[in-house]
Amino acid sequence: MSTSLAIARREFRTFFNSPIAYIVLGGFLLVAGWMYFSTLFLAGQASLRAFFGISPVLFVVFAPAITMRLVAEERKAGTLELLLSMPLRDWEVVAGKFLAALAMVGVGLLWTLPYPISVAALTAKGASFDWGPVAAGYLGLLLMASSFIAMGLWASTLSRNQIVGFIIGLLLCFAFYFVDKFAVLLPDTLAEVFQYLSVDYHFENIARGVLDSRDLLFYVSLTSIGLLMTTRSLAAVRQ
Repeated sequence: MSTSLAIARREFRTFFNSPIAYIVLGGFLLVAGWMYFSTLFLAGQASLRAFFGISPVLFVVFAPAITMRLVAEERKAGTLELLLSMPLRDWEVVAGKFLAALAMVGVGLLWTLPYPISVAALTAKGASFDWGPVAAGYLGLLLMASSFIAMGLWASTLSRNQIVGFIIGLLLCFAFYFVDKFAVLLPDTLAEVFQYLSVDYHFENIARGVLDSRDLLFYVSLTSIGLLMTTRSLAAVRQ
């Protein structure tokens, strides 16, 4: 695990040595902040609904943007072969890159903490602010981000071109986010399957403060599948 952490630290520093981190984090905070403050000042509501409503959509774009270079750039530069020639297991490399990308998301979410703090400060006297749904919402965002990152990381292994990796990752994240939107057009049995495959459906359950094991299992399973596919792709590159 120490090897994975070392790779994660290296990748995390690399993020901030390039414009990618600042562009991605800046774009995320700009859109999320606009949604929050427009609700606060234009609608006159101290609420986090708009923030939690737009964040999953933003992750559809920003997660592949974070992961697109993690493997594709190293393949193009020829440094991936050097990395794989070291006494490292494929899963250690994948885990390190995954943790670095997840840490990037964590930094972005950390900058949004003033939103719930300000909402709590604006709560009417005599009323208490319920931090439970807020904590659950942030947990849901991290779980969703981890599944998107895993898929984006796999997409990055499929090509030497970062843009191709981004587009494949974007399509995968888009599919798992919007799949339940087509459920109304299908028979009940298929509709339930499509609904269960939607990351947004599970996020909405968690954001309400309901921690169901089925929702947690879905995210863990989707993340694990993405990381497994990434590991298998790296093994193919090594051969």
